[in-house]
Amino acid sequence: MIEVLEKSRKEELTQRIEASLNSIRPYLQADGGDVKVLDLSADFILKLEFMGNCGVCPMSTMTFKAGVEEAIRRSVPEIRSIEVINLVPL
Repeated sequence: MIEVLEKSRKEELTQRIEASLNSIRPYLQADGGDVKVLDLSADFILKLEFMGNCGVCPMSTMTFKAGVEEAIRRSVPEIRSIEVINLVPL
């Protein structure tokens, strides 16, 4: 029974994460990019991957901090940490 609750909680959080990302996706897609949820761990660490142009853009760190991270933290405050596996360093 506990596993079912954990699974449903993860699904609910993932849906909220996707909804928050959908609010900024048009801006990413306008520049040929996108963002993909890879994993949400049991300790609320979210792993993302930038897709398309976002994966190679030198401004991806700014996009992450000012757009993606802000949107997720506002909608899903339970998330403890957000990692982007292919973030281009400043």
